[in-house]
Amino acid sequence: MAFFTISRTRPLTLLSATDLAMENERLEAECGRLQQAVTSHAVIDQAIGVVVALGKIAPEEAWRVLRDVSQRTNTKVVTLARLVLTFAQGGDLPDPERTELHQAITRYAWHP
Repeated sequence: MAFFTISRTRPLTLLSATDLAMENERLEAECGRLQQAVTSHAVIDQAIGVVVALGKIAPEEAWRVLRDVSQRTNTKVVTLARLVLTFAQGGDLPDPERTELHQAITRYAWHP
C-alpha cells in the first residue's frame, strides 16, 4: 500500500514510512494544541460569566476586566480564569488578583 501527500504547491509525492510517522506526530501535536485551546476557551467563557454576575457588567466589559487583571498581575488569562472560577465556588482568590479584579470591575462598571 502506498501513501501520497497532496499539496496545491507541490506535485503528488510518495511518502516513506518515516514521513508518515513524522506527519502523524505533527498531526497528534496539533490535535493536542487544539484540544487545549478549546478547553481554555471554555474556562475563560465561564469566568466571563462569573465577572458579569459579580460586576453586573456586559460580557464584553467582563472580558476587558479579565484581560486587564491578567496584564496587571502578569497572570495568563486562562490561569486567572481558573482562579476566578475557584473563587466563585467559595475558594480563595490571591490578594493581587482579588484587588485588581475589584478595581477593574469598578473601572468598567456602568455608572449612570
